Amino acid sequence: MRDVLRPRRVLALLPMLACLRLAHAADAEAWFHVSVVGNDAWSGRLAEPNAAKDDGPFATIDRARRAVRETPMRETPVELRVSVHAGTYRLVEPLRFLPEDSIGTKVIYEAAPGVRPVIDGGIRIAGWKRGDGGIWQATVPEVAAGKLYPHELFVNGIRRPRARLPKSGCFTIAALPELDPKAPYDTSSDSFQFAEGDLRPDWTGIQDIEVVVPHFWTDSHLGIASIDAGSRTVRFRQKSGRRFTDDHTHMPGRYWIENVAEALTDPGEWHLDRVTGIVRYLPMPGEDMTTSDAWMPALSCLASFDGRPGKGELVSGVELRGLAFQHAEWQLPANQAGDSQSAAMVPGAIRFTGAIDCAVTDCVISHCGTYGIEVGSGCHDIRLVGNECADLGAGGLIIGGADAKSPDALRTSRITATDNRLHHLGEIHRSGAGILSMHAAECVYAHNLIHHLYYTGISVGWVWGYAPNASHGNLIAENDIHDVGQGLLSDMGGIYTLGVQPGTVIRGNRIHDVDSHGYGGWGIYTDEGSSDIVIERNLVYRTKSGGFHQHYGRDNVVRNNIFAYGREFQIRRSKEEPHQSFAFVRNIVLWNSGALLDGTWNDGHFLLDLNCYGFSGDPSGEVRFSKGPFMPWQAAGNDPHSLLADPCFVDPANGDFTLLPGSPALGLGFEPLEMAGVGPRSR
Repeated sequence: MRDVLRPRRVLALLPMLACLRLAHAADAEAWFHVSVVGNDAWSGRLAEPNAAKDDGPFATIDRARRAVRETPMRETPVELRVSVHAGTYRLVEPLRFLPEDSIGTKVIYEAAPGVRPVIDGGIRIAGWKRGDGGIWQATVPEVAAGKLYPHELFVNGIRRPRARLPKSGCFTIAALPELDPKAPYDTSSDSFQFAEGDLRPDWTGIQDIEVVVPHFWTDSHLGIASIDAGSRTVRFRQKSGRRFTDDHTHMPGRYWIENVAEALTDPGEWHLDRVTGIVRYLPMPGEDMTTSDAWMPALSCLASFDGRPGKGELVSGVELRGLAFQHAEWQLPANQAGDSQSAAMVPGAIRFTGAIDCAVTDCVISHCGTYGIEVGSGCHDIRLVGNECADLGAGGLIIGGADAKSPDALRTSRITATDNRLHHLGEIHRSGAGILSMHAAECVYAHNLIHHLYYTGISVGWVWGYAPNASHGNLIAENDIHDVGQGLLSDMGGIYTLGVQPGTVIRGNRIHDVDSHGYGGWGIYTDEGSSDIVIERNLVYRTKSGGFHQHYGRDNVVRNNIFAYGREFQIRRSKEEPHQSFAFVRNIVLWNSGALLDGTWNDGHFLLDLNCYGFSGDPSGEVRFSKGPFMPWQAAGNDPHSLLADPCFVDPANGDFTLLPGSPALGLGFEPLEMAGVGPRSR
């Protein structure tokens, strides 16, 4: 029957195919071209300069943008494309797309076939001269003129570290003489005492030295005001965002020091003098700075979509596709040491405000001191698909509109971030998240690969407690998240939520290797009022503090997940409240060290049932459920149908959590997880 119908279908499709060919031809005629051998005085309608050299492609994307705006509507195809050819396009100001650039049809600024053009916001460092000790130096005029003070240097495409002390690890603060033992965690400070020799008042250019303090779930970046050698006290130009202790203890915390001229001793390190504009660099073996490619970022933003949502004037239908963006950096305000959480004040190298039906697809954003892409207020139906955000100063994607008390015009919704690769993040602002979604609704964060960062993988919600929340109805699904925390910060999750979020679902994610410095290296972490969230079919293993933690919240559903190999605990409930915290049903928990349940389990305002608990540790040890063995726990009405039994995985020690036939978990109604489709899909 299929073969009989095929000719008829083909005949029926012929008119449609003819129309498509005509449309494609119209599109091809309407294309503009941009090339490094172009000229903004030309028409931009040719891919290469003509023989007479009086027409050809444009030289800049901005000229193409203006040409798009000037295209008469009657000549505009259904989809207008601007083809950007191979090469590096140096920006002197960000690309800006305004409501006036929305011409009523989709406009795509895309890489020409087979190439990856680079949009660069940096300046190339030239004029290197070799000095004593093999140290090279060059003058950066923009720095000497006070126009620029970068924190980043890239040599031959590789980020190089500022000269720092200690060379690895951290110093320990010697004393906190001004700290009240009962001071809350958010107590700020502008001084501490250091151990003998850790800081010196005779260092060159003290005004350019930065002290970095990783504490709790954030990091403070502090400029030195003075160093008193007698009292061994350093004072800063800013106040920290948290107290200078080792997390929630009252023991002094950690710090390291960057941009110390006298510490320029290891290959690959560099130092920048703000007054003279001289950058000094000790090259890696085999590097010759006369032939090397050295760059510093000069712009804080590379591309922006600048609508006016309060006036209802939005940027519409613009897409960036297949391009590479690099070398952007943003500076902290002079009076601030950092952010309260997730480096939320750090913007993206690409930014959206007041945009609808726009996209960034298959692009690379790298070598920046910012987040990769930012979606702000008044944005809807934005697609961030198939991008790579790597080697960034903060996180990968930051998404957030106005809060629940703000006008609807400033709200943000329906953001799709899928199939992205977000990795090696937090190179400057260590608390950047892989995806930070604050006040945004009905978004999809799915099939992303997120790894090697110092804080949370995906963070959704920005309301602490039970107040109205603009974040709801979000889907966090089939993401591959690993190597989170890396032992530097604390109080994090592979996936982290805040506030009441009806309709939000966390489903089918694989999370592993979450490692905090102190407390709080959790797999899935429902914090501060997280409520009405469904958490299902996730695989979580090898976490420091546990697979699941609810600080406080209500009516969450945790079902059909696997939580394995938490080192300290497996499941934690921090706070008792006069409502049901969560239902924890049909899950598998496997562990070989640490406690099964941690926190408070006395009030009965939770439901645990139909779970399979498997302990594979020392067989002589007693398995405890809260305060006692399993049978008294069940006798008290908890886990009435659950089992304490080996769940029978194929090879859990090596990450294979496939259930063998006959697993007791199957008899409890557990549905096997399918992880083959987790992470980015082929495109």
